[in-house]
Amino acid sequence: MKIHHIAVICSDYEVSKKFYTEVIGLQVLREVYRAERKSYKLDLGIGDQYVIELFSFPDPPPRQSRPESCGLRHLAFSVEDLQAKRDDLMGKSQRCEEIRTDEYTGKKFFFTQDPDGLPIEFYEA
Repeated sequence: MKIHHIAVICSDYEVSKKFYTEVIGLQVLREVYRAERKSYKLDLGIGDQYVIELFSFPDPPPRQSRPESCGLRHLAFSVEDLQAKRDDLMGKSQRCEEIRTDEYTGKKFFFTQDPDGLPIEFYEA
């Protein structure tokens, strides 16, 4: 078994599309507009590996809290050069937390967030 994809609902489709593609660096695999739902569905990948399904819906409720509400806590991406990724994001005006070290694995990581406040973690490969 393996993960097929993770679904994310956003409040502003164009802002989130730009974030996940231009800031994070995911590739658009497929984009459709579903008129009957007034909803976009954007399939995003790392290369051709499908990872995130981004949805827009009219007036979705906001996220309850950061990050300890029930449900999805955060998304995490593994990167080879953690400092380079953080520098790249900050160069795109993305706020990033300081790099920390996982006390159990000894690996380094940091958090940022998407336009709707969903925590995004980058973890040292």
